Amino acid sequence: MSTTDSEPVITSYAQAPTTTVTAGGVTYAYRELGPKGGIPVVFFVHLAATLDNWDPRVIDPIAANRHVIAFDQPGVGASTGTFPGELDQAADHAYTFIRALGYTLIDIFSFSMGGMIAQDLVVKHPDLVRKLVLTGTGPRGGKDMDKVVGVTYWDILRATLTRSDPKEFLFFNRDTAGKKAGKAFVERLKERTIDRDEPIKNKAFSTQLKAIQRFGRSTPSDLSIITQPTLIANGDHDRMVPSVLSEDLHKRIKDSELIIYPNSGHGGIFQFHEKFAPIAVKFLAP
Repeated sequence: MSTTDSEPVITSYAQAPTTTVTAGGVTYAYRELGPKGGIPVVFFVHLAATLDNWDPRVIDPIAANRHVIAFDQPGVGASTGTFPGELDQAADHAYTFIRALGYTLIDIFSFSMGGMIAQDLVVKHPDLVRKLVLTGTGPRGGKDMDKVVGVTYWDILRATLTRSDPKEFLFFNRDTAGKKAGKAFVERLKERTIDRDEPIKNKAFSTQLKAIQRFGRSTPSDLSIITQPTLIANGDHDRMVPSVLSEDLHKRIKDSELIIYPNSGHGGIFQFHEKFAPIAVKFLAP
């Protein structure tokens, strides 16, 4: 890692400035951190998420030695445009964004819906990606993935009734350990106090849910095309994207690595960030 007097390296996501790039008629909002140079790690975020939804305990350790880029999809947060009705179109937007920054080779870190978009991107552009991290996600056409809509709305209702953040219900078990982990996760997302992103609007959220549903009900992709080193991780009780779908991905992607954390849900990697972050750092090493 090197620094200059004029531009010190930012390795805290809470301090990473938001900037924009315009391509294909969309102005994309994004944040960069970590030492620049080499292959960047591009982060693909989850349903309803904006730039403010990355856990600093996961992203900061990776940014300690890697150039990290997180971005808002079109129609989400501070990005202009409209979120598309199909996730493979979201993958097209991601490709446009990455190429607009001048990159021809990246690593990907993805979570949930971001992992679905990442899969579509790799299938379309296999030469773009060197290493792939898929967490809390599943394959196109995966069994019961289309049920995410019902689970999401039910947990939003439960959260509203208890004046909680929906992620506490959607990402974590409702046992003692899960409740504690959920509250800690939500508090970590508040560590950034300046230059906060705009929350997702209802229209974009609804469009994303329907796109995930279509992804779940569509013809499976040929994931044998993914020959990159791939790390797959989840909790053992994921209600949003059933944990068996992580095992399904592991079977479909040759030589992939699979980690299932015990007594945890969709946000297993956040609940077990102290164990997971070092594994992700080592996996993504240049």
